[in-house]
Amino acid sequence: MAQAILIAAQAGRALAEAARRAGLRPYVADLFGDSDTLALSEAYRPLPGRFGKPIAADATLAAIDALADAAGSPMGIVLGSGFEDAPGLVARIAKNHRLIGADADAIAALKDPFAFAALCARLGVPHPAIATDALADPSGWLLKRIGGSGGSHIRPATRGPAPDGHYFQIRVPGRPYALNVLADGRTIQVLAVTEQWCMPSPIRPYRYGGALATGAAEAPLLPDALIATVAEAVEKIIAATGLRGLASADFLADGSRWWLTEINPRPGATLDILDRRSTPLLAAHIEASLGARPALGAQPADAAAAQICYAEREHAPVPDFFWPDHVRDRPRPGTVVRRDAPLCTVLALGADRQAALDSLNTRTAQLRAALAAKKTHPEEAL
Repeated sequence: MAQAILIAAQAGRALAEAARRAGLRPYVADLFGDSDTLALSEAYRPLPGRFGKPIAADATLAAIDALADAAGSPMGIVLGSGFEDAPGLVARIAKNHRLIGADADAIAALKDPFAFAALCARLGVPHPAIATDALADPSGWLLKRIGGSGGSHIRPATRGPAPDGHYFQIRVPGRPYALNVLADGRTIQVLAVTEQWCMPSPIRPYRYGGALATGAAEAPLLPDALIATVAEAVEKIIAATGLRGLASADFLADGSRWWLTEINPRPGATLDILDRRSTPLLAAHIEASLGARPALGAQPADAAAAQICYAEREHAPVPDFFWPDHVRDRPRPGTVVRRDAPLCTVLALGADRQAALDSLNTRTAQLRAALAAKKTHPEEAL
């Protein structure tokens, strides 16, 4: 029988799907309990809380322990989003369960913005300046929550000092990208450079929208020399922190200039579009966590893209809906999805970057139209 693996994250479906592709049996705890997450899971436990907010420690520990009991002898636990600001919780989890991926020390070193800024300065890695004291001119700065993920926590800077648990980061030019890597605690293997975009709402101007990876048959998104420079810098940080497993380094690039903004020490939102090689990425994540350098296989020839479809209005409840095959994170009928909350994820492939983006946008628009029709006329089949 395939080995069991524990998964805990704000949204666990992508990790559960990756586990199945790697021949593992996932036992999942997350916030949403989407229908495809439940279908993929051997067992499931809900977590309390809201997407983008600090995770509930005691409830999370109880859910993980319950899943471990159900699994019998799981090989370990993979943590997804939601643990960036909780290295203490990660350390508590590690007392009873084998961590696969970043440990508490690596998370603390990478996600404490002041420790990370100091590390970048020591290693000569370009990183936007940060501050907590009142700014002379806030218009050139952003306000971020320590350990935040998904971009919803980012705001224009305000007057006065940064609130508790927040910090200011200076604005720098450039477009957002991520260097997606597999780390063994010393070195990295580059999986892909992905471009990213925001999907702003009136109160969340930097909310994460989606990501795209070009295929092997297409020119890279950035010059090879710039990618090599970023990769060299990221590898220095990996060696300094001992990070293992899948990770992504977010950076802004403007011509030949670039700035590293953060490193996400976990499998990220790009897992759906990157897990298409001959070696399943979760299997590679496990091997790298043991200090190995697994063979990854060739990069796919076609481009892939994914974006979050946020609810344009409240779905209370979500209708019984026939979700297309290219939609993931499908909310269960009868659940409530608030306006501007994540509704689902849309995927698309294409012969090149533009074809993938065109397909992604068309599919998202068609999905919104179908949902609107279903909401208005629930008796009509789609």
